[in-house]
Amino acid sequence: MISLLSGTVRMVSTDRLIVEVGGFGVSVLVNPQTAAKVTLGSQVQLFTSLVVREDSLTLFGFINDQSRSLFELVQTVSGIGPKVALSILGALTPEDLGRAIAQEDVGAIEKVPGIGRKGAQRLILELKGKLSDLSSVHPYKGHQPAWREQLTSALDSLGFSPKESDGAISQVISTLQADGTDAAQLDLSELLKLTLASGKSARG
Repeated sequence: MISLLSGTVRMVSTDRLIVEVGGFGVSVLVNPQTAAKVTLGSQVQLFTSLVVREDSLTLFGFINDQSRSLFELVQTVSGIGPKVALSILGALTPEDLGRAIAQEDVGAIEKVPGIGRKGAQRLILELKGKLSDLSSVHPYKGHQPAWREQLTSALDSLGFSPKESDGAISQVISTLQADGTDAAQLDLSELLKLTLASGKSARG
């Protein structure tokens, strides 16, 4: 499973990027909002989801892990495939979708191209209660630096909760800043080592 992609952007269109990784050009489907955040020739990191069909392998890309997780979650709803899921994420932020589902706001969801009223009702019915954390507890902070997203992803795979990861990383950044060091200048392995030490002390 390809879950993370880092490379140089070689082509940008409203629904697709071509990212050069190790000499290969990888085609990644994105929504217009994601495409608008990248520029030709820039370095990009995308959280990806690979959709396998009998006749195709399609890679979908997202700026952050939260959007990728939401993309995969909405496809668990009957009748919603990857392209409609991508449209949902293009039309609604994770918080907006979480709020619409919590408040059973069919009108907000049925505006998404390709979903309709029945699809919106089904989405609310099947995801009710599963997105509450997106609408209130952890407000989405926008695009984070690539090194912080990589660090968060590494901590997540080691069993840290989002709250623990955020707290440990923030503590390390504060400590480094006090020493006059920019966290972005350190290797990811060094940052991970410092964050794990900080996380262990925070966990007691």
